[in-house]
Amino acid sequence: MPASCLSLHAKILSSKWRRMGGGMLLETVMNEGHVALPDDVIAEAQELIRGAEVLPDGLNALAQRILQARQEKRPLRVKLGIDPTSTDLHLGHAVQFRKLRRFQEFGHKVVLIIGGFTARIGDPTGRNETRPVLTEEQVSANAKTYLDQVGVILDLEKTELTNNQDWLAPLNLEQLLKLAGNVTVNQLLGKEAFGDRVEKGLPLGLHEVFYPLLQGYDSVAIKSDIELGGTDQRFNILMGRELQPRYGLKTAQLAMLLPLLEGTDGEKKMSKTYNNYVGLKESPTDMFGKVMRIPDSLILKYYELTTTLSGSEIDTIDCAIKGGANPMQYKEQLARQLVGQYHGSGAGEKALDEWKRVHSERQAPEDMESYVVAEPMPVFRIMTAAKLADSSGAAKRLVTDGGVRLDGEPVRDPNFVIEPPQTEHRVLQVGRRKWLRLVGS
Repeated sequence: MPASCLSLHAKILSSKWRRMGGGMLLETVMNEGHVALPDDVIAEAQELIRGAEVLPDGLNALAQRILQARQEKRPLRVKLGIDPTSTDLHLGHAVQFRKLRRFQEFGHKVVLIIGGFTARIGDPTGRNETRPVLTEEQVSANAKTYLDQVGVILDLEKTELTNNQDWLAPLNLEQLLKLAGNVTVNQLLGKEAFGDRVEKGLPLGLHEVFYPLLQGYDSVAIKSDIELGGTDQRFNILMGRELQPRYGLKTAQLAMLLPLLEGTDGEKKMSKTYNNYVGLKESPTDMFGKVMRIPDSLILKYYELTTTLSGSEIDTIDCAIKGGANPMQYKEQLARQLVGQYHGSGAGEKALDEWKRVHSERQAPEDMESYVVAEPMPVFRIMTAAKLADSSGAAKRLVTDGGVRLDGEPVRDPNFVIEPPQTEHRVLQVGRRKWLRLVGS
């Protein structure tokens, strides 16, 4: 592969490389001097660090930790805590689970912590207001739906499932005060979410200030080697690294931070709040269509963070696009890949065929919503009632702008009356992506 096509992620490294004995070796500076790591350790660390930032010391530290675990004849313990505060997951959530799967593929132990205790508080990261406190029953119900969805990505039989309710709930006041004594208020206010609220005079609950400490104590309880999280979790994960030695652990965990995934708008982070998400439980057609809406600039990031493709396969795609290949080809491949991951490979192929039929050949999709036309109605009223437009005014503008077709023929008059279909249904198309089957009563 040409040097110009090498993945940027393979160049993140602050490591020193040198040739020794015919093999590529990575030098790690330690108290004892220079330690040369085997090629296979380096290769494993390079694959695991793709798309991520490791603190402290990047690839050096990760490779050294892998070697140390091998010498101790044990897998790394890789931690992720999830607070089941809602029911549905999307591709943004799946980024971390995909990385955990890579650790499983290399034989390491994934420890998934259900925040049975912390979810009732809610992570204050990125929030300018206090979350409502959830009941134990709500958290339990949400956790069940989480695991059903996570099981499509992780091998749950090889996953250590725990619940921080087991070790956080029994803490007495003396133990909580000991935990709190490990940090200063100044340190906690260094967390962006806390500092911003204090500066703006917004309420900040004392229970919220405890959240980073409780997440950090999770790392003590399960003796993690590495903790995963988004870049917005830097403060919380480093808190765990700080607490572990204070509770007698010989080595402190590494922090592996993964970027937040932008949604289909290409700007804001993926979120149901912004309606720019791709849900893991969405139909193959909807998932495929949403992925096709992402901007070309995010194609490689989606391949890197959301798919099961290997690093070398992604580098090949990167090289092809940089070499002038049509990005649309690789976006279609990406959408097919993602649909296949969550619905089976056959579903990916079928969704691609459906997409081409609708968008390339301008044919109506096989699967569309139906609307009963019980009496003669102006087209703009049908559009509004069926939620194909946000308002009557918006519906009329869509019609006059030429964005509406009935059975393939343009409709120019918003007051054009559609009669109830007597036998065959009729098809109303709004824009390129909205279709409605009109049926009689």
